[in-house]
Amino acid sequence: MRIKKILLEAIFLTLIFSSVLASGKKDFRTEKIFLWQGVGGMQSELSLMTAFFPDKPNGTSVIICPGGSYHHLGVENEGNTTARWFCKKGVTAFVLEYRTAKDGYHYPAMMQDLQRAIQIVREKSELWDLSKDRLGLIGFSAGGHLVAWQAEHSQDTDCLTPLGITVTESLTPNFVIPVYPVVSMQDDIAHRWSRKSLLGSAPTQDKKDSFSLELTVPDKMPPIYLVACHNDPVVLFENSERLYAALKSKNIDCTFAQYEWGGHGFGMSENRFMKAFKWNEALELWLIQKGFLSDGV
Repeated sequence: MRIKKILLEAIFLTLIFSSVLASGKKDFRTEKIFLWQGVGGMQSELSLMTAFFPDKPNGTSVIICPGGSYHHLGVENEGNTTARWFCKKGVTAFVLEYRTAKDGYHYPAMMQDLQRAIQIVREKSELWDLSKDRLGLIGFSAGGHLVAWQAEHSQDTDCLTPLGITVTESLTPNFVIPVYPVVSMQDDIAHRWSRKSLLGSAPTQDKKDSFSLELTVPDKMPPIYLVACHNDPVVLFENSERLYAALKSKNIDCTFAQYEWGGHGFGMSENRFMKAFKWNEALELWLIQKGFLSDGV
């Protein structure tokens, strides 16, 4: 009886241990990719992206730009949590750690990093089992400005050729998701810290106009899914209102997900805002409708 009891206890413990291992098992692998490795004159730049490769990729990919006022980066809250969510949907995610003012960088460093990331993902699409025409961008706060800027200017601003890089892939994303984005550089609603970090302490009015996204919407852009909260105390809600109005005036395919409360910086974390509104579920439905996710994934 004693031996039987010991065997039963051993089996029970094995089952518990297996359950713990299964619950902690990742359904993705990660890899660090340095953007400027092998690029003449840029080897000292340490910009990188962390790739999150799902076990069962569906061909869609997304580059994630965390926020931080163009001064620093909220990599975990807005980057890694977002990547893990996308991986669960079969989307290959890349968390971009672009250069910021904290390390002495201003425009065009951030834009160079994003365009280089897009180039790398499209160049390696076959290796990574990705579709070139299913590459999206999602950005938070200042990162939202960055991805929306790229959506607006991918056809008229090439930041790579001046660095001696031959650009053979399109730098235009297929969908863009700005979340509580910095939009305007105008004095009345600008997020001053982001503006200073991007353009310096005393930008001219021409500079402010050039980087105010509500003033530079082209006639053609990829689909946009815009997210913002009315009570945002950091980046005024009017930033998103002005961008949405500008997009609609050009008949750009744009969905504006507005929430009464939630503030700023909620990211993809399982916080009070997420529990109340599950904003990522609404985003998932939009991605399914646009053909970037399959229903039931």
